[in-house]
Amino acid sequence: MRRLKWSLKALRSKSPSGNGEISSFQALMSSICSTVGMGNIAGVAIAVSIGGPGAIFWMWVSALLGMSTKFFEGTLAIMYKGKDKEGNFHGGPMYMLTEGLGKKYRPMAIFFAFFGMIGTLCFMQANQLTESFITVLDAPDTFKFRLITGIIMVAGVSVVVLGGITRISKIATKVVPVMVGLYFLLVFIIIALNIELLPKVFINIVREAFNLQAGFGALAFIALTGARRAMYVNEAGVGTASLMHGASRNAEPVKEGLVAMIGPAIDSGLVCTLTAIPILMAMMVSPIEVEGVKGLYIALNAFETMLPGWGEYALMVIVFIFAVTTMFSYSYYGTQCAGYLFGYKNGKYYDYFYLFMIVVACVISLDTVVSIMDLAFAFMAIPTMYALFRLAPQVKREAKAYFAKNELEDYTQTTIKQIKASPEVCLYSLSIYKKFLIYSICRFPYIADIHRFLYNQNIF
Repeated sequence: MRRLKWSLKALRSKSPSGNGEISSFQALMSSICSTVGMGNIAGVAIAVSIGGPGAIFWMWVSALLGMSTKFFEGTLAIMYKGKDKEGNFHGGPMYMLTEGLGKKYRPMAIFFAFFGMIGTLCFMQANQLTESFITVLDAPDTFKFRLITGIIMVAGVSVVVLGGITRISKIATKVVPVMVGLYFLLVFIIIALNIELLPKVFINIVREAFNLQAGFGALAFIALTGARRAMYVNEAGVGTASLMHGASRNAEPVKEGLVAMIGPAIDSGLVCTLTAIPILMAMMVSPIEVEGVKGLYIALNAFETMLPGWGEYALMVIVFIFAVTTMFSYSYYGTQCAGYLFGYKNGKYYDYFYLFMIVVACVISLDTVVSIMDLAFAFMAIPTMYALFRLAPQVKREAKAYFAKNELEDYTQTTIKQIKASPEVCLYSLSIYKKFLIYSICRFPYIADIHRFLYNQNIF
């Protein structure tokens, strides 16, 4: 939270160019493109249906922790890059382990890459998008319909996926701000029409987060439910963010980490809250009963309850955009993992496997999808978090130097402006300043800028 303003500043400022294919902003948008997806709608609905309103509070907590984790991921993605046989640079947990900790950790890097190919298959997105068509269009829930839906989906997604990271990042940069803005507008309409329910929503979230009526076991279950869904949404600590930010041209590791940190604030903080509000409002108005795990079904019914006649259609449009854009970025993650295992020349063939699995995801059950994703993400998180903890001291050193440098730059500019505005006010402190100068000028060259300005103004 203390460094959030630095994140926004880093996003606006230009960075020295290094080895990479896309800008920091494109990396962030592409990363958000993957995290702002079905997890933000179906995942939140599943969390509420299983853990109650209190699960949302623990999703917020996980978002704050995720911001810290992604700072480390983004920083390490630039600090430790690997080069393939063609001379192209790549980032990600594989290179954090092998370049940061040593070649003896290659088995752990292979472990991550293998499960990365599975975890970044778009099972949830394809499955839940198909479910939305069946629910809203009242289509037959048959194998044939699901198969045809999957084939049509693949035909559209392949146009972007087969274009590689450059095309993916360009599309993401244009689409992400628009899709988040549209979703915010839709939820704002619901809030405006039901403003009297809004305080009750947040009261229920906080109260149920610490509900001990069923004992500490129930409280732990609620917290874990929220944390699991949040991890699927923001992917902090899973390693996907470092794969995308590793493609950035930014040559300043800490600056990339600050940019990466914005991701969980948007996906797990803002967008998940936008989903939770209509669902909890709808539950107050008319309880939604459903058998089994049907996250999107709950969300669609909630929006239809709050906006009768067109709510589910509006959400389906949002769902379609969220799901398809996520499929774009996930393909890049899987391709990077496949490239590490089989060579980056051969990694491109993974895209065809990826597209085929979209069809498979359309025809299998949601229970199976959730189990596969939870397991794959857990196995991806093990080597990623190990690398983050082991390399944390290096990140801290880089961060300390970066913030000291930039704070002194800001201090220098501010001081010069003050002296220019009223030099006579500053004269009384010059004797103290001279003593300070002898000590500090050797350690912090930026102080010399202040000294040079004073000297040029004949103040001494």
